[in-house]
Amino acid sequence: MKSIFNKHTSRKIIVVLLLLVSTASMAQDKKKELEAMRLRLQKEIRLINKLISKNTSKTKFIVDDVQSINHKIRVKRDLIKVMNRQTNLLTSQINGNIKKIGQLRNDLTKLKADYAEMIRKTYKSRSEQSRLMFLLSSESFLQAYKRVQYMKQYTDYRKKQGEAIVVRTQELQDLNKTYSEQKKEKEVLISENRKVQKELEKEKKLQNELLASLRKDKNKYAAQVKKKQQQADKIDRQIDKIIRDAIASSNKKAGKTTSSKTYALTPEAKAIGNSFAANKGKHIWPVSEGTKVRGYGNYRDVVNPNVTRVSNGVIIATNQGETVRAVYNGEITRIFTTKEGVKCILIRHGSYFTTYFGLKTVSVETGDKVSKKQTIGTMYTNKSTGKTELKFTVFKNTTRLNPETWLYRM
Repeated sequence: MKSIFNKHTSRKIIVVLLLLVSTASMAQDKKKELEAMRLRLQKEIRLINKLISKNTSKTKFIVDDVQSINHKIRVKRDLIKVMNRQTNLLTSQINGNIKKIGQLRNDLTKLKADYAEMIRKTYKSRSEQSRLMFLLSSESFLQAYKRVQYMKQYTDYRKKQGEAIVVRTQELQDLNKTYSEQKKEKEVLISENRKVQKELEKEKKLQNELLASLRKDKNKYAAQVKKKQQQADKIDRQIDKIIRDAIASSNKKAGKTTSSKTYALTPEAKAIGNSFAANKGKHIWPVSEGTKVRGYGNYRDVVNPNVTRVSNGVIIATNQGETVRAVYNGEITRIFTTKEGVKCILIRHGSYFTTYFGLKTVSVETGDKVSKKQTIGTMYTNKSTGKTELKFTVFKNTTRLNPETWLYRM
């Protein structure tokens, strides 16, 4: 029964230890994940600040300034949320470590007391003569053997107790150091959080001032928005037509009906399409450095929150002269230029299409095969607003998809 009990007890101890290690590992992974998010958001804010500082003096449209400020506010709010989560995680870890420190101190006190008692008893029976008499007084050889074993075990136990004290002392010192570092880390986070909160209040104040200015002249604002929407709608219609024509052409070559809404694929094109789909959420951004200023789908008007507008792609702000790259292997289906001199490139990946609108120069031609990360052109900067923005869209045949779910960490 005793051996069975020890076996079960050992298993329970092992399970508890594994759970503790697993929990600590998960907490550490979460800490690393949050820190990576914080650094990424800080980097994005630095880029936004750089882009705004370059554009503010050039812009002629207050609405563009409002949109920039709105984007900055959204990112800073995300940063504050992440830092709050980091602070809460540290608080939890600190409280856990305080509890561990208390337990270790209790263990150490007990170990030292037991060790002191052992030393006291050893001192009383320290003479070789008393040990020898202890053995000679044995009634049998077996009893003498057991007494020798007892003395040996007692010595080993005393040694282990001494080692345990050293180990616990080191654990306590390490934990105290970790606790101290965590406290400092938390203080830094709280300080940074307060700083960002103050910056956010300033941004919101500026936002309100700009919105008030826009509301004073709603007709001018409405005209600016209408003009932008008309330009965007025109580009969208042009892209839709190009894709429909490309699909009809592929079906005609394959001897199928040209009214089909799906691309007639060769085995090679089908393989590329399948690979493109398999990498959903992992595709690179079309620019190496950029920030998403508008997402896909419905969004509220900056001046009239009751008005809902639609975005058919994602808008990425980037640096002047930034190179644009293909997000995946494919074929250049079409390149066209607007009357303002802005270029757009369509790349087909099997039955999928990616479009890149907002280029000044292109370094590819229709029919070219391109590979992932290959440069396809450079960015156009709007002279009126000073902004350098790329509109990126994704299609499956003629169906628009949400690009945010296809690009990595968008």
